[in-house]
Amino acid sequence: MTSASGPAAAWQPGATSGDVLPSGPAGRPSTPGADGHGHGPEGGPPTVTIGSYPDYPSAQKVVDYLADNRFPVEHSAIVGTNLTLVETVLGRMTTGRAALLGAGTGAWFGLFIGLLFGIFTVGNWLAVILVGLVIGAIWGAVFGAVAHAMTGGQRDFTSASSLRAGQYAVTVDAQLADQARQLLGRMQMPGSRPPNTH
Repeated sequence: MTSASGPAAAWQPGATSGDVLPSGPAGRPSTPGADGHGHGPEGGPPTVTIGSYPDYPSAQKVVDYLADNRFPVEHSAIVGTNLTLVETVLGRMTTGRAALLGAGTGAWFGLFIGLLFGIFTVGNWLAVILVGLVIGAIWGAVFGAVAHAMTGGQRDFTSASSLRAGQYAVTVDAQLADQARQLLGRMQMPGSRPPNTH
């Protein structure tokens, strides 16, 4: 029996954390070191968590405070954990509404094309712009209605997706951790939780 080689072949479902992980869209993920601290990019210096915060503005405020106190913030990162994908439903989508939205998008495109042609028109440039706007709106409405009809009623709503984290950690390179902790010792923030120190 021959064994496959390569990063993708080395990983198998149910493999332990010591085995090679499969490559993702952003490249091969790195695993935490034995000391529990994360590591930066492959070959980069190890990092240490200097604080965990319940929301992004709090973590951003910490990094901003470090920057204001001349800390080399290019050696820091804000890491969101416990990620959740939230899709907020904005409303019901009908063929008429799809056509209306398409008309709006098409009108903007038609206005842009009309402006381009209007620049080089010797005669009535305003008429060229208006014709471009109207034609764009008509074609946009047609395409919007057809695109919605082709879904077969499988998605009759509009939505907006956002990625939210349950917690935000501020990490710095290990050799700068003491300097960062000294600076943060002078900063009082509600809701912050210092990491466990060994």
